[in-house]
Amino acid sequence: MFAVSLGDDQAQLRPLEPWRAEEFLAHMDRGREHIGRYVGLPDVVTDLDSARAHLQRYADKQAADTGRIYGIWLDGTLVGGVLFPNFDAAQGVCEAGCWLEPSATGRGLVTHATRVLIDWAVEERGIHRVEWYVSAANRPSIKVAQRLGMTREGVLRQQYAYRSERQDIEIWSLLADEWRGRPS
Repeated sequence: MFAVSLGDDQAQLRPLEPWRAEEFLAHMDRGREHIGRYVGLPDVVTDLDSARAHLQRYADKQAADTGRIYGIWLDGTLVGGVLFPNFDAAQGVCEAGCWLEPSATGRGLVTHATRVLIDWAVEERGIHRVEWYVSAANRPSIKVAQRLGMTREGVLRQQYAYRSERQDIEIWSLLADEWRGRPS
């Protein structure tokens, strides 16, 4: 097991594995309304079996090298996470994503955790392009993309049906050379 500090001793990034399903479900229950404003995760994780199945899907993706999921712990409590929903090492392209419960917002945890993931993807795995898909209404997630130095490439108008409403999806990305050339 490993843990990466996210700026102080109270915040850590750790693997989010199937054996943590009960903790994951409790986290979803605490943040269900807030997280579910733009992310479908609370609609998928509704009970212990679905929590375990979701984490198992990511364990299987990690084993196949097609995705990964990590939790963000603050003061020993799971409060959010970051992930690679899609990871294609052969093509050098991945997608990064995130979620966070309201008690942990405004601390830079998602930005810091996503930096750790991107750095690993680019420097260790040779990923050339990191993509970030976000609802055009999700201002906090768009601000994370901006802080990470991503470029807004465009909008897929009414691309995603979410809770009976069509959502515009913004596409943000960064390239390995841009990541390596960023200021410290």
